[in-house]
Amino acid sequence: MQQQPMKGQESGSRGKAESPPSPPSPLPIFLFPSELVFYSDQRSSHRRVLTLYNPYTFTIRFKMLCTAPSLYSVVEAEGSVRAKSCVDLVVRHQDVSPRHWGRRDRFRLEVSGAGQGGKREVWAELRGGEATSQNRPTSPLRLPTPSLTPLPYFTAPQKVRRLSQFAVSVVMGVVCVAFLMLPLHSEPNSLVPSYAHVTVTQKLVCAYVLGV
Repeated sequence: MQQQPMKGQESGSRGKAESPPSPPSPLPIFLFPSELVFYSDQRSSHRRVLTLYNPYTFTIRFKMLCTAPSLYSVVEAEGSVRAKSCVDLVVRHQDVSPRHWGRRDRFRLEVSGAGQGGKREVWAELRGGEATSQNRPTSPLRLPTPSLTPLPYFTAPQKVRRLSQFAVSVVMGVVCVAFLMLPLHSEPNSLVPSYAHVTVTQKLVCAYVLGV
């Protein structure tokens, strides 16, 4: 005899519906400060720093976008932060002329890591004059703004390499000049000990290096 399924068992199996998977929670972003204020007459304020912290045990990647990319430059606008580390994003205002006074722009930092993602917005404003106790930054107003655009970025390691090459060139130049000022072996000199005398070949090499 063929066994027939019981009615109670059949209805029970149909009654169980699989629950849809819950969407992943957004990744909290630790970015400070929450607003950037530039002052036209205060040159030091034309450069602001945003600090991105990564308190997680995995590396996160980030990308900075802006509603007015032509007015700002950002060092390391796209990159990654290792676990338990932080990175400084240097934001410079490129045009502090009076026509932009009172203008408010919006930055958005998009972060992803370990299959999660999140975003954080920061407002930027250009004000005339200098920073005083009366015109300190206040909470940003949520005004409609244009669409966000990726920012061009410049990597800091290239600047470090240029500075190191310049320092090496300066040191080599000083050493070569010092060698050229030393007397030759054939020249008697009571002020300079004999072991500090140099040869004609050594002076020619130093002169060639200076010329290069």
